[in-house]
Amino acid sequence: MVNPQITNLAIILVMMQVSKKVPFEDPQVLMAVRAWYVVSNLIIIGMYLFIQTKINKKKDMTTLKYVEPAPMGSSEEPKLITTTVHSYDLQQLRSLYKSQLMGVGMMGVMHLYFKYTNPLLIQSILPLKGAFEGNLVKIHLFGKPAIGDLKRPWKAAAGFMGMGGEGPKADKKSIEAAERAGSGGVKEE
Repeated sequence: MVNPQITNLAIILVMMQVSKKVPFEDPQVLMAVRAWYVVSNLIIIGMYLFIQTKINKKKDMTTLKYVEPAPMGSSEEPKLITTTVHSYDLQQLRSLYKSQLMGVGMMGVMHLYFKYTNPLLIQSILPLKGAFEGNLVKIHLFGKPAIGDLKRPWKAAAGFMGMGGEGPKADKKSIEAAERAGSGGVKEE
């Protein structure tokens, strides 16, 4: 399967070229692009609301234990987290809502304050693509089983150039080491 970062880069490059040809000076074209942006964000929010109802309806109370790595550059010990699949999924959904709202806020500043119009096209497609590639969507919307890469806890997406912190560890050895270190039993609701 093609790496999502590669397809994102391809979409950005293509849409940058397309946006050069779009006559944003025409008020009708500008309004249509704005409408497209709003509709794409409404689709994403609607999808997240649907997933939230599915999570709450399922209410999977299976215990989930994992070791959350210490933040990069800190001297903290890794922390053992004990939660349920239900609350883990809701926590992940909350972070998706936050990142979506941050993107809308940044786009609002760029478009309304700085008068940039070209990013509207790109930001109408990329967040929608990213939402459909998310683990929660794959499990709760498309009905894929939570095995392999979809097994909770999920690894954080790699950052720039594949760099980024290591993801949470759910193996027995890591959990036992964290319990012995005294950082265990933090129950998240």
